[in-house]
Amino acid sequence: MALARIAVIGAGAWGTALANSVARAGRDVTLWARDAAAVAAIAATREGPRLPGIRLDQRVAATGAIADVKHAEAVLLAVPAQELRVAATAVAPHLARGVPVVACAKGIERGTRRFMTEIIGETLPKATAAILSGPSFAIDVARGLPTAVTLACADEGIAAALAHALGSPTFRPYHSGDVRGVEIGGAAKNVLAIAAGIVQGRRLGASATAALVTRGFAELARFGRAYGARTETLTGLSGLGDLVLTCASPQSRNFSYGAALGEGHAPGDKLAEGAFTASVLTEMAREKGVDMPISMAIAAVLDGKLSVDAAIESLLTRPFRAEG
Repeated sequence: MALARIAVIGAGAWGTALANSVARAGRDVTLWARDAAAVAAIAATREGPRLPGIRLDQRVAATGAIADVKHAEAVLLAVPAQELRVAATAVAPHLARGVPVVACAKGIERGTRRFMTEIIGETLPKATAAILSGPSFAIDVARGLPTAVTLACADEGIAAALAHALGSPTFRPYHSGDVRGVEIGGAAKNVLAIAAGIVQGRRLGASATAALVTRGFAELARFGRAYGARTETLTGLSGLGDLVLTCASPQSRNFSYGAALGEGHAPGDKLAEGAFTASVLTEMAREKGVDMPISMAIAAVLDGKLSVDAAIESLLTRPFRAEG
């Protein structure tokens, strides 16, 4: 499996960063943007509109024609989780059977409760679904700073081939066959990052942040086990690793979203995936009888059922219990 020609769907910050990284690995990249102005800007300046100052590799060719993905030997869907179904549906008529399609979003679809690879399975039944996730900020990947992620596919041989095709000395994909575990880590950590941001915004201290991350990871692990994830995946890059990154930096959209809530402001960022995932994550937890008090408190705040202060109080007044 040569995988010399890669298509990246979505020219936002993450899509642009991935395109640059894949080109740096020696692949020819077609970067699709739905906005004609973005395509023109990339062609004229060799910079992505969402990552100004980062020059795109010459191997990256921007296009606004979705049919241009027809020659791709693998496709990366670098669009927000709630838009992945639309993007996959648009790609469907142009792909050959068996082409790997990699979801690069972290979330669960609202309404359907579908994970990202399940959406690919429904919209692209002839494709091979995979997921890429892990502790990675777009700006770091675009600049070529050292980053390690997890790339999972039910066929681990394909996961390994994708990892070799996309990897470079500074972008290190570890391959896995635990698709669900990788998806759960990415989805759940976004909700917990909002909680960590609230702790920061309310200035509750570093000790509170450490407690939040630790107890939040316990929630993530319980949910993951209930839905069939492997323990080593949850404690790896796409679980614990991504949680640590996004709960500690304002570069994280979800952390910044939570910080704004904690400060009493209306969050302006509409791309915080955790804001869409919280309610569906907690619904799925209730169905399996999984205890997720932090995530449920965040979902209640986002749904307008609890104030930030009431949510904090609800967590601080829970009964004392054994750790686990």
